[in-house]
Amino acid sequence: MTFPHTQKGLSLLGWLMALAVVAFFASTAFRVIPHYLDYLSLEKIIASVETDKAADIRSVGDFYTHVGKGMQVNSIRDLDLRKALTVKVENQYFHARLQYEKREPLIKNLDLVVRFDKEFRVRVQ
Repeated sequence: MTFPHTQKGLSLLGWLMALAVVAFFASTAFRVIPHYLDYLSLEKIIASVETDKAADIRSVGDFYTHVGKGMQVNSIRDLDLRKALTVKVENQYFHARLQYEKREPLIKNLDLVVRFDKEFRVRVQ
């Protein structure tokens, strides 16, 4: 037996559930993506220490100044550079470690946490 009017597609409740799931993931992405973009900018700034000959970076203080200026240009204001970045000079190389985490409130007492940890080895000019 076949019915002449069979249902095709989602019901109203199905559409609402699908929309709620998409909205949740979009909200999560919009909260996390800016932190990843800031992190990628910081990676490029630190890597540019070796290639930027005009900066003439020879000390740890110069390194922090260069990264601080890069953060200012890229509008990264919500990060304490001295806590997030540690730099040591060893055998004509800067050993820099970028390590920090960011929290974004999601729902009431649930937070999204992104943790970044990367080591760099950059030649002293």
